[in-house]
Amino acid sequence: MLMLLVMYVVFGVFMTLIAIPLILEKIKPNGLYGFRVADTLNDERVWYATNKHFGVRLLVISQCNILASVILYVIPGLGLDTYALACLGVFVVAFWIGFAQSWRYMKSIVKNKSS
Repeated sequence: MLMLLVMYVVFGVFMTLIAIPLILEKIKPNGLYGFRVADTLNDERVWYATNKHFGVRLLVISQCNILASVILYVIPGLGLDTYALACLGVFVVAFWIGFAQSWRYMKSIVKNKSS
């Protein structure tokens, strides 16, 4: 189980490192990295605002992932499968919440731009 803990913590640190350039608006529109959908790729203003918004959420997700993996690791009697699924569950739920929030934010920018 220690190997899974290390894997989840490293994954959380990796997500943190991915989030920081998005928050700092250092990533130009591209097809590989960032919140890449038609609305963001077609307008730099929407790209930077949406990616900053998503980057903040990704930073929170990564910290939640690290915290959950450590807390779940120290729960006595928690089996390997339960631990792995619980850590994955925390990530999936947090990621989809952050994604949905950023999607709504992006759509509000596009809507306001059209008005």
